[in-house]
Amino acid sequence: MPKLSDRVGTFTDSVIRRMTRICNKYNAINLSQGFPDWDPPVEMMNALEEAALKGPHQYAITFGAKNLRDAICEKQGKAIGRTLDPEKEIVITCGSTESMMCAMMTICNPGDKVLVFSPFYENYGADAILSGAEPIYVPLVPPEYNFNINIIEDGFKSGAKAIVICNPSNPCGKVFTEKELTEIGALAKKYDAFIITDEVYEHIIFDNNKHVYASALPGLFDNVITCNSMSKTYSITGWRLGYLIGPERVVEGARKVHDFLTVGAASPLQEAAVTAFKFPKSYYDELQAKYASKRDRFLKGLDEIGLKHNIPAGTYFVMVNIDEFLELDQFKNKTDLEFCEWACENVGVAAVPGSSFFREDINNLIRFHFARSDEVIDEAINRLGKLKALLK
Repeated sequence: MPKLSDRVGTFTDSVIRRMTRICNKYNAINLSQGFPDWDPPVEMMNALEEAALKGPHQYAITFGAKNLRDAICEKQGKAIGRTLDPEKEIVITCGSTESMMCAMMTICNPGDKVLVFSPFYENYGADAILSGAEPIYVPLVPPEYNFNINIIEDGFKSGAKAIVICNPSNPCGKVFTEKELTEIGALAKKYDAFIITDEVYEHIIFDNNKHVYASALPGLFDNVITCNSMSKTYSITGWRLGYLIGPERVVEGARKVHDFLTVGAASPLQEAAVTAFKFPKSYYDELQAKYASKRDRFLKGLDEIGLKHNIPAGTYFVMVNIDEFLELDQFKNKTDLEFCEWACENVGVAAVPGSSFFREDINNLIRFHFARSDEVIDEAINRLGKLKALLK
């Protein structure tokens, strides 16, 4: 048989999506793959119905329908305090996943290095490898998920071309502060490097935390490539609509990559999505309050069971410590993946093994998400209560 490429042997398939398949096999509650179980806003569904009947049904402009680019630039421009040029500083992609791939392939040459925080959303390492770059991992240390700025500087000193920042962070829920981003930004300027931000959870922030746009920080716009998506903010993960915003020279390259990767995002969906970017501030306030309520409901349930967890400052994910279970005879020498598979079959709730997010040898954390109806959250907690009996 002909030999496959070396690169595909350096990473696995998505463990997150694999856990959904295992979840479906056992008819478990899916708290693994992060998608909500409610419909998008009715205005978007009505707009999609109209687009289905009236079109457009043919190719949009490759780098995005003009009305959608205009609408996004209007909203995000206000957010970062800058007038964005819809003709030169944005490209519409097939989800933020493609935005990240376009960013990596635009700026990386084979042999380049890219800094990636660990834990990390599993695509980042694979994206770097597919781009011919080498991912260099920077620890975010549990339970607070802080980092050492000196390690980042060492990475830039070694020639790293960019750093990837998921803010708020999947899987740990960390929200990067203005001070942290400013320090990283100063290093990016000093070493003439890029910051690639994934901001898909920008509107899911809790307590007194604030989302800081790296591209809005003084003097950083030309060093920042922002990847974003409509999936989480508008509950349309299946629409696969994202976008990349950045300086003109980066966007010019990203549009070329995008053109040959996917040609363009679905034109009827782009048409329907325009509606979302005209929502008032109250929509985002209500979204934030909704997820804050779900977070508190889920964490309260975990506390009642006695499961140890972090308190996410953003996103809809929580990391749970399973040390106590791994010490039991039935789980001795078992991995976190095997524990999650067991929980799917025997508890009826699906989680993601933390090892799929960490470069370090960490086997004692699993990730749940709480983007579910209150009824499903309550039933998941009820089922997870079976774990309590194991510790008696």
